[in-house]
Amino acid sequence: MPIYAYKCESCGHSKDVLQKISDAPLTDCPACGAPAFKKQLTAAGFQLKGSGWYVTDFRGGDKGAPATGTAVPAGESKAAETAPAKSEPAAAPAATTTGTTGSTT
Repeated sequence: MPIYAYKCESCGHSKDVLQKISDAPLTDCPACGAPAFKKQLTAAGFQLKGSGWYVTDFRGGDKGAPATGTAVPAGESKAAETAPAKSEPAAAPAATTTGTTGSTT
């Protein structure tokens, strides 16, 4: 059930009330009894945080690779997502063998 904020226009008394959506709004102030108790317009009581979730995120396929259509986290740009990966340094050369004995030097 949602919580509604009410304030009396006559005496200034304010109160938060837990009501069903289908309940009629309150009109009489519980402090002074005046019929000036009005529902206030308030901000939503939740916040959406994170990069989001899309229906394409879990459609099977490669579990390690990100799915197409995923959101880019805040502070990053699409250019960073499509930029080529830095190449890693070349591996050390393989050990050389001498003769047919298979010993390494």
